[in-house]
Amino acid sequence: MPTKKRMIKKTATKKKDVLLSEDTFSTVEPKKQSELSSITKNRTPVIIGALTVILLFALALSKGYVFVALVNNKPIFRFQLNQTMMARFGKQTLEGMISEQLIGEEAQKNGVVITQAEIDKQEEEVLKSFGGKVTLDELLKFQGTTKSEFDGQMKLQLMVNKLLAKEVAVTDEEIAAFQETNKATLVSSDEAGLQDEARKALTEQKINEKIQPWFTELKNKAKIFKFF
Repeated sequence: MPTKKRMIKKTATKKKDVLLSEDTFSTVEPKKQSELSSITKNRTPVIIGALTVILLFALALSKGYVFVALVNNKPIFRFQLNQTMMARFGKQTLEGMISEQLIGEEAQKNGVVITQAEIDKQEEEVLKSFGGKVTLDELLKFQGTTKSEFDGQMKLQLMVNKLLAKEVAVTDEEIAAFQETNKATLVSSDEAGLQDEARKALTEQKINEKIQPWFTELKNKAKIFKFF
C-alpha cells in the first residue's frame, strides 16, 4: 500500500508539472508573436527600400538593352525600335549585307586582299576630290557614318576595283584623248603624272560601267534564301 500512494503522488506531480508548462507556454507565446510582428513591421520599409535599389540597379544595367528611351517616365522598348527600323529600313539593310558578303566571298576566292594602308590611301584620294577643303571628320559627319563604317565602304570599293580591274583595259589612244578633253580638271604638273591620272580615271570609269552587270551575274549564281 505505501508503494501505491507514492506512485499516485508521483503521477500527480507529473501532471502538475505538465499543466504548469502549458500555462507558461500559453502566456509567453503571444509575447513572442508580438515581438516578431514588431520586428517585421520595422524591417518592412528597409526590405522595400533594398528591393527598390536592386530594381533601379537592374534597370540601369539593362538601359539600352531593354528600353532605349523614357518619355515622361514612359519607356520606349528596344523591341519597338527594332520593329520600326526593320519595317522602314530592314529590306534595304539586308540587301546591303548580302551584297557585302557576296563581294567578300568573291574577293577571297580570287585571292584579293585589302590592307589598311590601301584603305587609308583611298580615303586620301576621296578627300583630295573635294579640293582638300574637307577633313575626314567633316566628311564622316556629313555622311552620318563612323570611321569604321567608312573604312568598310572603302574596303568594299577596293575589292570591287581589284576584281574588275583584270577585265578592263585602257589604250594609249584613250589616255591621250582623255588628257585633251579634261585639261582643266587634271592636276598633275608633268606628262607622266597626267598620263597616270588619266589612266586611273578611265579605269574607274570602265569599272563603274561593269559593276552592275557583274554583280547581277554574281547574285544570280548565288544561293540566297531570305526569311524577311
